[in-house]
Amino acid sequence: MPGSTRTGHVVTFGEVLLRFATPGGRLMVQCDALDMVVGGAEANVAAGLASLGHDVTMLTRLPSSPLGDRARAALNAAGIDTAHVGRDAGRMGLYFLESGAGLRPSSITYDRAGSVFATSKATQFDFASALEGARLLHLSGITPALGPGGVALAQAAVAAAVSAGVPVCFDGNYRALLWDAWDSNPREILTDLMQSATIMIGNHRDISLLLGKAFSGDGSERRREAALAAFDAFPKLQLIASTARHVVNSGHHRIAARVDARDGAHQTSEVDVTGIVDRIGTGDAFAAGVLHKWLEGADLVATAQAGLGYTVLKHTVPGDMCLVGPQELESFSASGGDVRR
Repeated sequence: MPGSTRTGHVVTFGEVLLRFATPGGRLMVQCDALDMVVGGAEANVAAGLASLGHDVTMLTRLPSSPLGDRARAALNAAGIDTAHVGRDAGRMGLYFLESGAGLRPSSITYDRAGSVFATSKATQFDFASALEGARLLHLSGITPALGPGGVALAQAAVAAAVSAGVPVCFDGNYRALLWDAWDSNPREILTDLMQSATIMIGNHRDISLLLGKAFSGDGSERRREAALAAFDAFPKLQLIASTARHVVNSGHHRIAARVDARDGAHQTSEVDVTGIVDRIGTGDAFAAGVLHKWLEGADLVATAQAGLGYTVLKHTVPGDMCLVGPQELESFSASGGDVRR
């Protein structure tokens, strides 16, 4: 499988958020205190790639406040270059996580309207400078879901990458709560952005949304049919990566990973994931694992296995970000293991 042959860094573009979560599976109405961590889809991917040994630059804007300071410190601590993190007066994007337990699922409430990032203009970002010498731009469908301003930001980032000859990885990351909050047309907007993507993180349901069609069959056959339809619709697209997740309860999931190229595909066996510590950010960890191997020029099998391994490992790590290093990923075993001494 061909990967990028350029030397340089990865750029991730999107909003950094603060997450406030109920501890110990409590309901929000039971809590007098919440656990705070820094996250956000693109920041999570950046942290994963940096932890796996890649040079990563985060392109975003944060408020000039103690909350913005906390977010920037977390990016720096994860090994992410923050030279292109802008600051301005305003508010920080937040979300609240009510942690699930047993058969009660977790739930999320967003509080990010009017944040510094969401109200930014494309002219406030130096895309050309951040992308100079870059190997890849990663962004997701969360940015355009923020509203017309977010659409303009995502379009500007993609246009800058195309102009600079930098491949684009686009994660659909469909968030119905965000799209439904305004008079949006997600199919049209996301399809336009996907036209420039080399890599897509998304499954057959995401492709159905983009193409406005359903796919027949079950399992791997349906996923391959959807992938081929996406390759036909998007000429620049070279790789599609996705997971299949079966939720038994909040602490027990079964997960498999799949990557599709134009000339072949590989789907892993399903892994039982039990004793889940934190479900949030696992999709971003999957993207980081896939991109890690793509940047190394690995084959489809290694790429799918890395994506699976990193997403499974993230289930054991609290917070939004997966900070597991390359040695732990390479030695990952679905059966776990004894203490390494």
